[in-house]
Amino acid sequence: MAGSARKDSYNKKLIKIASRGVEEAGGKLTLIDIADYPIPLYNGDLEDTEGLPENAKKLKKLFIEHDGFLFSSPEYNSAISGVFKNLIDWVSRPEDSDPYYLVAYKGKVAGLLSASPGNLGGLRGLFVLRSILQNVGTHVIPDMVTVGGAGDAFDESGGLKDDKKAEKAVSLAKTLVETTEKLKS
Repeated sequence: MAGSARKDSYNKKLIKIASRGVEEAGGKLTLIDIADYPIPLYNGDLEDTEGLPENAKKLKKLFIEHDGFLFSSPEYNSAISGVFKNLIDWVSRPEDSDPYYLVAYKGKVAGLLSASPGNLGGLRGLFVLRSILQNVGTHVIPDMVTVGGAGDAFDESGGLKDDKKAEKAVSLAKTLVETTEKLKS
């Protein structure tokens, strides 16, 4: 999943590249586009009166069904996008049917990537995302992949011009699958 709703998001391009590593490592992948799951801003009063919005329930179900997450997040003001944080918050909300608190996140594994126009490639935002995910019980792989200068980093077909950077993204996804398998066994 890319943490951006933009149609031509750099992070959507990066997640597609990295996802090859999941498949190469024998994992199964579900690519999720945030834009396909519009949800309102989190509001406790809304939750109290209406419960979780339908799209939040759908996303939560998808998160519960998967053992790991590959997230590519843009950096907005040294953090993650508001739409991505909102999604994380809604998916974290407990329901009566949950077997335990934070069921969508606890014990799962995440790999983090980012593409950004800045020189750091979204690195500061990934540290924020790492903190959020660890707080909800997700194991986050130590290595992260960033692509700086993202406006010039991708070719016309959406591939990375830098083959070594593409290899790092694919390798991170492979590590995600391997780590998830080890933790499950």
